[in-house]
Amino acid sequence: MEHNSTFPIKQTELDMLRDEATSYIKSIQWEQGERARNKDKDAQDESILLYLSRAKGNGGTEVTSVSKTILELKKRLLPESVALPVKLNHTLYAVQEGIGLGLWIRDSYYDASGLSTLIENKSALDSNGKREFESKMHTATAFMLFSLSYKILHDLKPIASDDLSVMKQKFAGIPEVSFLTPLKGISCSLFYYDKYLGHPEIIKSDKDVIDFTVVYFEALISEIQLRKSTLEYTETIVDRAYKLENSDFAIDGWNNTFEGTAKSVEFNKIQFEQIVGNRDAKHFARRLTERMLSYDFEAKKNPFQELGGFMPVFMGYGIPGTGKSMLIAAIATRLKEHCDNLDIPFLFHPMPDTLISTFQGGSAEKMVEWMKPLQDPTKLIFAPIDDAENNLQERTAQGVSAGVKEVIGVFLRYTEGAYAVNYGNSSIGLFTNLPEMLDKAVISRVQGRFKIDGARTEHDFLDQDHIWWRKLQDTMPDFVNMNNPDGYNYLDDQGLAKSMGDILKAVEKPTEERVYDTFEKVEKQHKHDDHMFYASLYKEIQKIFPFFSSRDVRNIQSAISLRLTDFDLEDDWFENPEIYFKKDYETKFKMLQELMKANMKGLNFSDIRRQEVIRYLDNVATIADTDFKRKVDARVNQLNIETEAREQFGKQD
Repeated sequence: MEHNSTFPIKQTELDMLRDEATSYIKSIQWEQGERARNKDKDAQDESILLYLSRAKGNGGTEVTSVSKTILELKKRLLPESVALPVKLNHTLYAVQEGIGLGLWIRDSYYDASGLSTLIENKSALDSNGKREFESKMHTATAFMLFSLSYKILHDLKPIASDDLSVMKQKFAGIPEVSFLTPLKGISCSLFYYDKYLGHPEIIKSDKDVIDFTVVYFEALISEIQLRKSTLEYTETIVDRAYKLENSDFAIDGWNNTFEGTAKSVEFNKIQFEQIVGNRDAKHFARRLTERMLSYDFEAKKNPFQELGGFMPVFMGYGIPGTGKSMLIAAIATRLKEHCDNLDIPFLFHPMPDTLISTFQGGSAEKMVEWMKPLQDPTKLIFAPIDDAENNLQERTAQGVSAGVKEVIGVFLRYTEGAYAVNYGNSSIGLFTNLPEMLDKAVISRVQGRFKIDGARTEHDFLDQDHIWWRKLQDTMPDFVNMNNPDGYNYLDDQGLAKSMGDILKAVEKPTEERVYDTFEKVEKQHKHDDHMFYASLYKEIQKIFPFFSSRDVRNIQSAISLRLTDFDLEDDWFENPEIYFKKDYETKFKMLQELMKANMKGLNFSDIRRQEVIRYLDNVATIADTDFKRKVDARVNQLNIETEAREQFGKQD
């Protein structure tokens, strides 16, 4: 986002707020709201929420002190130590600094929004003035709490545990968040923070104090994000950024870059050879990894983008049980191994299953959170969406939730349009059993596609069995008493193809009936090597499939460009990264151009064009048809069941 201005946060100004920040840590007062006190009645995790709500049974005001609680923790966890242990000290300091920064943001918003003037003239305000005053107070409080939490996360996240899932399970949420005034906002937040810290189940070690603080303030940010759409007078928040001097800390509106610095998700390591069949998919996956690895971190671009061989969005589709999840893991494994070897940061960033939210606008926010990291130019990013039909299904279908529509809206905005930044370092892969259920606009963003069809030949099935019984043979050598095939070494066919041409040798004519007929019809009028052949073909195809558009033609063009860049990078480039990977952008680009020219000598443009057009049109037809066929099959099946049931019923009578 381009800002009108960035304002410095000066250290001297923060120092002046330190006493006020310290006073909140020493003591705050908070009277729990009715709802928070009664939370325990229907709570799942009764112990913790009950504990929180029993803070004061009679609903009176309670005074709490974070600094006192932390001293008590020291006594409980590390009774031997004289000074405050380093992790507790670190946390206390981070919370204090965070509050100081929040107070600075509060004051800055007071001045920028005109709230200071309203406060001075408070007694003379009319009803509109009073409403504006209250509204700006709420916004000031929310932005102050956001900034304070953000600063605490900035300071503590780097030293917190990588995996916070256990702490997140213990954490039962924040019973209430107050936006009434900055004083109430801080008091309420610190009150529950302090209550949790004092709970013996939550904190078992000094490290837990840092981990819990991160979980708590992340939750506070989430609460603020959920409610920020109700705030008014936010112009002075979103149109500017604040940067802390001599630090990399900055606040940029409500943006939370910690969502942007996603941590790589764990995955099972799988080699391509362990996947049977799927030649097309394996070949595609290997090309994808080589192309991503060519990204240049200095120039922030990828030479393959200039050559036309890079796919920011691709799709793998096929019937269930053919190896989609294995393929995702194999792509991640290959990228991770090469990245480790080349000292390149790698992010495996699958779309979470819990994206669709029941809150209005919640899904869009979560989707933006997920898509944001894809714009980080400092690492290679592979972002698979498994079972893509769940979150990206056809928007016009019956019963599609508002959440799905929000997610698709964000996806389209970030993959093409003003927001779409692709440096050539990240790729989104849609994996689905039901491509026909995907939204048409989503499918049209897909620049590379391949079938995941599993075992297809006798050798494939032979190898699939071999992978299974080999384990038995390893443990009991003579147990598998069967003969091996003649003239075939196991797994020979499961290696990688040299080029797409090997896989496509057989493609001369479309397999789908209507496309085949159209092809024949156009062949009577034009030769394959006439440009006019394709113009007429597209026009005819449009008559059968009205949704076929210029976007599809662009996708065909990019598929042809992919074939022209369908060459292996030299083996010694991987062994000695200095030869290619570590070179500057221009050198890499020239080296690839040479390879491309050498590779093209054996190719014939009009053949490649024909093959790719046939592949694409067959694909379009299959996807368009499958939905209808699936409905028909289900109906036929139903009728068969009914007929059979009637017959059996008749026999019983």
